[in-house]
Amino acid sequence: RAAALWPPEASPLSTMRIAVAVSGGSDSLLALGLLRAAGHDVVALHAHFLPPGDKEHALAEAIDAQCRALGVPFAAVDLSREFRDRVITPFAAAYAAGRTPNPCAACNRDMKFGLLLNAALAQGASAIATGHFARIEPTPAGPALFRGADDTRDQSYFLSLVPQHALARAVFPLAGRRKAEHPAALAALGLTPPLPSESREICFVPGDDYRAFLESESFPLSGPGPIVLADGTRLGTHQGLWRHTIGQRKGLGVAYSEPLYVIDKAPAAHTLIVGVKAELAATVCRTGPANCLVPSEFWPETVLAQTCYRMKPRPAAARLTADGGLDIAFAESVARPTPGQVAVLYDAAGRVLAGGEIIASPGLVIPENLG
Repeated sequence: RAAALWPPEASPLSTMRIAVAVSGGSDSLLALGLLRAAGHDVVALHAHFLPPGDKEHALAEAIDAQCRALGVPFAAVDLSREFRDRVITPFAAAYAAGRTPNPCAACNRDMKFGLLLNAALAQGASAIATGHFARIEPTPAGPALFRGADDTRDQSYFLSLVPQHALARAVFPLAGRRKAEHPAALAALGLTPPLPSESREICFVPGDDYRAFLESESFPLSGPGPIVLADGTRLGTHQGLWRHTIGQRKGLGVAYSEPLYVIDKAPAAHTLIVGVKAELAATVCRTGPANCLVPSEFWPETVLAQTCYRMKPRPAAARLTADGGLDIAFAESVARPTPGQVAVLYDAAGRVLAGGEIIASPGLVIPENLG
C-alpha cells in the first residue's frame, strides 16, 4: 500500500497515516514538509539512537517546533539501547574479526525499517517515510527499490538489505529530487532545519575515527601479528587487524621497493597480507545470505554489481549459492571487494535485485606458512 503513494504530490489524498522519520537535518524535514503540503495525514517521529542528553533533548525540541509550525504531531522514541545491541556491538565485533562493516546498511535494515517502523505502527501509522534518496515503485510482485534521481546522493546501496515486507511500508518523497534544490524547497515551505549542516560520516563515531572509538569503548579487539606478502615473506608486525582495511596504503609501517597496499587478511593467523597495487585487482566476489528483492530467475544475464558506496556499478554475472549467498563474477577486474561491506546487484534500469554482506574475494592464494 505505501509504495503506491509515490510520488506523494501526484497521489490522491489518503486517510493512511504516514510517520516521517525526522533527524533534524534538511532531507528528512523536507520529506515531512512535502508530504504535509500534499495533504497527507502525517506524524513526525524522531529516534534517539544514542543515549539522549541535554543536546539531544534540545534537538528534539527544535524539531518539535518545526512540526508545530506545520501542524504535525511529534513524538520521540529512545532506541539507544537497541541501537547499541544491533548496530554498534556488531560493528565492533566485525572489526575484531577482521572485517570492515557497513553500519549504515545494518541501521536501515534493523533500526529505521525495523524497530523505528514498529514504533511508527504503534503510533497508528501504516507507513514510514524517510529522507533517503531512493525510489519505490509498486509491482505485481511487491515493491521495487530503484536508485534515486540524484546520482551524487543515491542511497539505494544502503537500503539493499531492507527486506521487501518493510519496503512495502516505505515512502521516499525525495526520490525525484536533487540535493541542490533543498534549500529553496525548504524556504518555500517556511522550514529551517535544526541541524544546519549534515555529516556523511558514521553517526556514532566521533570525528569519523573508528580506531579511537573502538579503543575508547574497550571492545575486545585483536592484537599484533605478522605483515606478509602473498608468498609468505614477512615484512613486519601490525598492531591489530582491526586497524586496517582492504586497499589501505598509509600507516602500514613497513618499507618496500614500491608502495604496498592491504590486499587481504587471515584472521585465524592474525596476519595482514600486503602487496603491490596490481594485486588489489579482483574479478570475483562472494556474499553471505542475500536479501533478494527480485527472484534470481528474473535477473538479467548481465547485472551491474557494486561492492562499495563510492564505486560505479560494473557489469557482472551473478548467481545464488546453495546457502542463499551471491557469487559475483565481474566482466573486468575491479578493486578487491572488502569483507564486511555490502555487494548490491542492479539491473540496467537501476532496480535493486539483491544485496548481501561480502564474506570473501576468492582468487588470492594464501600461503600455508602464514604463522
